[in-house]
Amino acid sequence: MTQPILHVRDLAVAFDIRPQGAWPWTKPLKLHAVGGVSFDLAPGECLGVVGESGSGKSTLARAIVGTIPATSGEVLFEGQDLASMSVSERRVHRKDVQMIFQDPLAALNPRMTVGDIIAEPLTTHYPQTPASEVKARVGELMERVGLLPNLINRYPHEFSGGQCQRIGIARALILQPKLLICDEPVSALDVSVQAQVVNLLAELRRDMGLSMIFIAHDLSVVKHISDRIAVMYLGKLMEMAEAKTLCTVPQHPYTQALISSVPIPDPVLEAARKRPILEGELPSPLAPPSGCVFRTRCPKAQASCAEAPPRVEVLEGDHRVACPFHAPMDVLERA
Repeated sequence: MTQPILHVRDLAVAFDIRPQGAWPWTKPLKLHAVGGVSFDLAPGECLGVVGESGSGKSTLARAIVGTIPATSGEVLFEGQDLASMSVSERRVHRKDVQMIFQDPLAALNPRMTVGDIIAEPLTTHYPQTPASEVKARVGELMERVGLLPNLINRYPHEFSGGQCQRIGIARALILQPKLLICDEPVSALDVSVQAQVVNLLAELRRDMGLSMIFIAHDLSVVKHISDRIAVMYLGKLMEMAEAKTLCTVPQHPYTQALISSVPIPDPVLEAARKRPILEGELPSPLAPPSGCVFRTRCPKAQASCAEAPPRVEVLEGDHRVACPFHAPMDVLERA
């Protein structure tokens, strides 16, 4: 059996939040951003991560990369614990794990040319690389992501949002990483541009053999590029399965609500489907509900749901769901 390139076990991230105007000696509140998430990522696999804003998707990505510290749990990359590494050891491994950020323009230094932005990781990790080779590799990557090499001396403000995201992709790929984490890379783009960027990432993943974590709100986008999909809610993993399985036979009530919110182009089926609607608002991560964090909005919630967090059940084909009352959607709900 192939060893996973990334092994995440019981990863939790919490922040100390001090209320505005509180006294310096006031005990800070705990904001539980990610709570006990576990998964493995195989070499060359793409794992999609979906959920509402505030579900902990971006925090999970940053904890894996190491830009924020994990409160507990472990992250093993190629069998090595990233948290236990020294700064110098972490720097060596950083080139193998790269990230694409949500806001393409904000992620680029406005005072640097496109060529310098793309080349920066290469000159940082391999400062001995000749300038001619750096320029050649930058030009090659620009062409690879659909940018003309003669734009190398322009600045980020001279490009559209889609072009800026392509620049970010080129910057992330110049070190030829093994794992690429995409933190909502298409949410700030128009629909047509989203399709271009997603297709580009799928093509690059296939050609370069990349492992990928793709974070997004749109299930249809995630389904297009992912092998498996993980659904998060308030920092917890609700359900995880192969992309086709999760989108056709979702088991968790939250997953079913997400899928039913996606409109379908057939007006007859759209009018006939029974659409489960989530009631209420997303609870505050400063005071998450006891037991199952989704119980306050779940149509299947029972009194027992408040007593303890649900046990993760493994169904057919490694389909995992954290709900004791799980059941497939009605055909009219998922049509």
